[in-house]
Amino acid sequence: MNEDEFWIIIRRVHESAQGNMNEKCEAIKGEISRLEPAEAESFYFIFDAQVDRAYSWGLWGAAYVIHGGCGDDTFSDFRASLISRGQETFERALSDPDCLADEPFDEDAWFYEGFQYAVSEGVHAVVGKALKSRKPFPKEPSGAEWDEDDLEALYPRLHEKFP
Repeated sequence: MNEDEFWIIIRRVHESAQGNMNEKCEAIKGEISRLEPAEAESFYFIFDAQVDRAYSWGLWGAAYVIHGGCGDDTFSDFRASLISRGQETFERALSDPDCLADEPFDEDAWFYEGFQYAVSEGVHAVVGKALKSRKPFPKEPSGAEWDEDDLEALYPRLHEKFP
């Protein structure tokens, strides 16, 4: 399993679920169930690495504006939900979080608590054990920390959509 194959599976799941996160969770488990154990492990570690990549002040600020506040757990759900939308949306959001203003919005889909668990459960079912990250979770988000007073200027398009 490589990153391209990972993103192909994510895209297939995203397109099949048509925005329904419960269906997306079942679909990702189904996709993972068809993988060999070594592929399932690789899928898990690629997913884990993408979650860490998304642990940035820039994305956290965007999630904060969209949600009207955003703590650690909510931001974790946001990052997993962002990955579930596919590589194109994910990469664009990493480079310009304010571009999320262009995306259709459904709070349940963007802050869904469960996609990350569906990945873990799917992998556990294939490999027979729960996996843990290969490296420690970052102590701090990447990028420049923001202040709440700066969010309107940092995310003008999101702020307009989510005043």
